[in-house]
Amino acid sequence: MNHHDQTHLDSTRFDAIVIGTGIAGIYMLHKLKNELGFTVRAFEKGGGVGGTWFWNRYPGARSDTESSVYRYSFDQETYPDWKWHRRYTDQSDMSAYLNAIVDRHHLREHIQFNTAIVSAIFDEETAEWAVETANGVVFHSRYLVTAIGVLSKRNIPEFKGTETFKGLQVHTGAWPEGLSLAGKRVGIIGTGSTGVQFIPAAAREAAHLTVFQRSAQYCVPAGENRMSEEFVDVYRANFQSYWQGIRGSRIACGFEESAVPAMSVATEERQRIFQQAWDAGNGFRFMFGTFSDIAIDPAANEAAASFICGKIREIVKDPETAKKLCPTELYAKRPVCADGYYETFNRDNVSLVDLKTNAIREFTPAGVVTEDGIEHPLDVLAFATGFECVEGSYLEMNIRGRSGEALRDHWKEEPTSYLGITVHGFPNLFMVLGPNSAFSNLPPSIETQVEWIAELIGHAEREGIATVETTVEAEAGWTETCKQIAAYTLFPQVKSWIFGANLPGRPNRVLFYFGGLAGYRETLDNIRVNGFAGYQLPTKASKHVAEEEAAT
Repeated sequence: MNHHDQTHLDSTRFDAIVIGTGIAGIYMLHKLKNELGFTVRAFEKGGGVGGTWFWNRYPGARSDTESSVYRYSFDQETYPDWKWHRRYTDQSDMSAYLNAIVDRHHLREHIQFNTAIVSAIFDEETAEWAVETANGVVFHSRYLVTAIGVLSKRNIPEFKGTETFKGLQVHTGAWPEGLSLAGKRVGIIGTGSTGVQFIPAAAREAAHLTVFQRSAQYCVPAGENRMSEEFVDVYRANFQSYWQGIRGSRIACGFEESAVPAMSVATEERQRIFQQAWDAGNGFRFMFGTFSDIAIDPAANEAAASFICGKIREIVKDPETAKKLCPTELYAKRPVCADGYYETFNRDNVSLVDLKTNAIREFTPAGVVTEDGIEHPLDVLAFATGFECVEGSYLEMNIRGRSGEALRDHWKEEPTSYLGITVHGFPNLFMVLGPNSAFSNLPPSIETQVEWIAELIGHAEREGIATVETTVEAEAGWTETCKQIAAYTLFPQVKSWIFGANLPGRPNRVLFYFGGLAGYRETLDNIRVNGFAGYQLPTKASKHVAEEEAAT
C-alpha cells in the first residue's frame, strides 16, 4: 500500500489515529500498527499509558475483577515469570503490566503524551478526519478510533461554599502522587466501587475518617487475595481453552455462572450457597455465580439482598450505624467487593453520615456542615463520586460527522450506536466501549471490539472501500434491542452510573447491552456471515461512478 510511504514523510497525516491509551487504546494501536501495517498516532492526555490505571492512584485502588481475567488474552508471553500471584491486581502492578505490553510491542514511540484532543471533524471531500489537539495542532487520518474509556470524565457534585474550604479537595480519579492521609482528618463522599476500596485503606491511615454516604451499598468480601501455585500452573498450561470459556460466558469473569434459579432450592440450601459465595469472595461471583436470576427475579434479588443485610447487622456493632449501612433498594447496581468494608465502621476513628437523612448544607473554611448543624472538621475531602459514564468524554470533544452534524446533537435524546462501535453519519469513526457495548468484565469485551474494528478496517482496505458507515436502521435496531434486554432485568429500577443516573437531573437510560459477552460475540458472528450487515460499505470505484452519473 503505497499511501503508507507518503504518510511517513508527513508527520501530521496518518492512516489511523487512536485517542486514549488505556487497555483499549493500547490493543487498538497494536492491531493497527503491528498487524495492519498502518501508520498510526495515539494521543493520550495523561503523562503515561494505562487510562484508568494511570489516573486512579487512590489508597486501596485495585481491580475487583480477578487478575487471571483482568488482562489481555492476545498476549500470553509478556512477563511469563510475572509474579501475578495476587487474585486482585493493584494499581501499581496493573500500570507496570500495561507498560510492559507497550514496550514489548514497540508502541511507545507512536504515542503522544500530555495531549488532549478537543475536536475531530470529518471532511467529506477527502474522506478524512481532522483531529485537533488542545494546543491547536491539527492531524489528519482516514480512520479514527476513540478509546477514551467508559469512566473518564470525572463527576464532582456542586455544594454551597466549596471555594471557601481551606483543606484539600481531590477526586479519587485524579489522585495526586504522593498524597498521604497519615494523621489527617479525611472526609469521603461516595460509596461505590471506589469508595468501598478507599474507606478501609484510608481508615487505617487517617486520624479520623468521615464517610458521607449518598446510597447504602451491597458490598461482599473480596476474599483471599493469594492465588495458589496450582491454579497459576493450570491456567498457564490451559491458557487458550480458559479464555475460550471466558468469551463464551455472559459476564466473562472466569467462574462458572449459575444456571440454577434461586427459588428452585430450599431456603437452607439457598443460605448455604450464599454463605459459600460470601466466604469465597468477589461481587460478580456473588451476583452471578450463586443463582441465575438475582438480576432478573425480584424474589431471588430479595433473598440475596436480605442475606447481605443480615451480614451487615452481624458485623457492625452499633445498630444505628448498621441500619444506615443496609440498603433499602434492589440489589441491582454493578456488584462490588472489598475486604473489611463493614468492619471499618466499628473503628473509633470512623464516623458515618447518611446524606439521605442528613444532607450537606454547605462547606466552610474548616470542613463541612450537615443539615443537623454539625460541622465536620476536615483536612482532606475526597470525592469518590464517579464519572459521567460512557458519553461524558465524547461530549467534551467537538466531534462532527457528515454535513457538520455534532455527535452531541446526534445524542441529544440519548447516546446511541450500532454495536457500541459505530454511529450513523460518522464514517470511519470507531468507538471502543461506546454506548450500548456489552456489560461484562472489560478486557475481554475490549478485545472483542478492537478485533472487530481491525477486521472491518482490514476488510475495507482489501476491498477498496472508502468509508465504513452504519445505517440508520442498524443503529435504531441495536438501540431497541439493548432497551428490550435491559427492561428484562432489574438493573433499570435502581438509579446508578450504569444507566447514567448518578448525575443530578439525568434520567435513567440504557447505556449497555445486557445480553452477555457470548451473546454479543454471537451477534458479531451473524453480522459477519451476512456480509457485515448494518454497514454501508461503498467501494471507491462505485463512488466515482456515482459522481460521474451525478455529473451527467
